[in-house]
Amino acid sequence: MAQMSTEVLGDERGTLLAFVEAQRTAIRESLLGLSEEQAASRPSVSELTLSGLLKHVAEVELNWLRLAQQAPGGTSQAEPGGGKERTAETWGEGFRLVDGESVPSVLAFWDGVAEQTAAFVAGVPSLDDTFPLPPAPWFPKDVKVSMRWMLLHLVEEFARHAGHADIVRESLDGTRAMG
Repeated sequence: MAQMSTEVLGDERGTLLAFVEAQRTAIRESLLGLSEEQAASRPSVSELTLSGLLKHVAEVELNWLRLAQQAPGGTSQAEPGGGKERTAETWGEGFRLVDGESVPSVLAFWDGVAEQTAAFVAGVPSLDDTFPLPPAPWFPKDVKVSMRWMLLHLVEEFARHAGHADIVRESLDGTRAMG
């Protein structure tokens, strides 16, 4: 796991990045001590698995980072997703490990994405800087959002999935995040 600073900067960027990291940590910790088989298991009626949630949030963060950078999006051939854009047929692959992916490899990938996100946010002139939302039925058409919005969205996304991870982990072996 990448070594993230434990110092919370007093400014807004540092605070938002600390909240993003806290939610990343909650998801990472849900996988502690599990085998690959346990991490890929479905102990409830949900389709969600811990390894699938891990892959999903890592890819989501990279995609939002690329959108904010206004750079070509998606993953490279060496990253989860293998550089393929998701289609309706391959959407489910974003929620499960495939083609030799492992929990350690996805954790390492996510660590790299987290470092890129922190470096990008540190270098952005203002959290008020904007970028366009991608075309999607769930986004308004022709809307731009700020870097601040993106960071808050990552907190929201990760917190939602950290809650899912808590339930999956407790269903697996009774381990609870909050004791």
